[in-house]
Amino acid sequence: MFYLILLGLLFIGAVLVIVRRKININTAAMAAVMALGIVTQGVLLNFFGLSFFLGSIGKFLSIADLALWMAILVSIGMTIYKGDFKKLHYTNPINRFGIGTWVAGTSICGIMFFKQFGAGAEAQALAILNAGLWIIYISISLIGFKELKDTSFGQQAHGVLLLTTVSTQSLVLLFNTVFADVPGVLNAALIFSGLLLYSISAWFIIKRYAVPGWNIAIDWNNTNCIFHGALSISGLAMFKSGLVTHQAAAWFWLAVFLVFIVIEIIEIARLVWRIRLYGLKEGIFTYDVTQWSRIFTFAMFFTFTFFIETPVQAVILNTGIWIILILLIIELYLSVDSLRRKHVRIPLTFRKERSV
Repeated sequence: MFYLILLGLLFIGAVLVIVRRKININTAAMAAVMALGIVTQGVLLNFFGLSFFLGSIGKFLSIADLALWMAILVSIGMTIYKGDFKKLHYTNPINRFGIGTWVAGTSICGIMFFKQFGAGAEAQALAILNAGLWIIYISISLIGFKELKDTSFGQQAHGVLLLTTVSTQSLVLLFNTVFADVPGVLNAALIFSGLLLYSISAWFIIKRYAVPGWNIAIDWNNTNCIFHGALSISGLAMFKSGLVTHQAAAWFWLAVFLVFIVIEIIEIARLVWRIRLYGLKEGIFTYDVTQWSRIFTFAMFFTFTFFIETPVQAVILNTGIWIILILLIIELYLSVDSLRRKHVRIPLTFRKERSV
């Protein structure tokens, strides 16, 4: 009962903030739910264990994340009621891919419902509803891919396209958590579909950056870190569903690790150039909703690494835990400061970014 009351209070508080400040939630805002959820369930509780104290913290963080998820759903519902849904979430084909955060965010909430509060039937119902949302999302994403191919929007492609993979593999993790026996053919179909969507998305993104003339400080998007995040959740889905052996998962982990290194080297170079161009404050300490994708991808790589024994597992886990927590604290501060200053930006398109 205590947690139910707390959930209600946090949910009402979040809705009041959205309504009073007249915030139109960004299409990809559910990335915050994804990030907080995987940090709680995949990072903190796995790394520190399930003592009474940490278990209570895990429940509190889960409640906060569930309240945020519910408040964002209310905001999305308000756009439908006001007739703004199409303009805000659908018209731009790049922005449209951000709906994938709704599927992945709902998946992590379903997992938390089940693991933290034992909500079996409720979590199963949510999983079925989320599967319906995923079908709709993938359908409009396929239309989006065609529009990217046939229009100039393809020149703006970035990591948000990879949410097609993230959302698909999140369903695998959700199903295998809340249902006792998931057919192997369903797991295989979803996982291979996710990898196929990864290939299509990667082709569009690489095609954009394969041409000369782009600036790493301006044109490299925050969401490109999903290159390794989408692979991490794919590997975790393979392992948790039993589709591959531990040895095969370890080889896949190695491939993910190499992609992680390449992408993060680019990110470090981008960081240096942004500080040179814009200074410390504007270059790296200005809030943007896409920053949550970095926390999600780091936390997802951490979670995948936790289950795969490798020679560098201990080093990655013992170092990564503090990097993730520092990034999360910074992001929470920037989010609160942005709300306080009323500087929450609600882009209708994914334009060139001025923050990380």
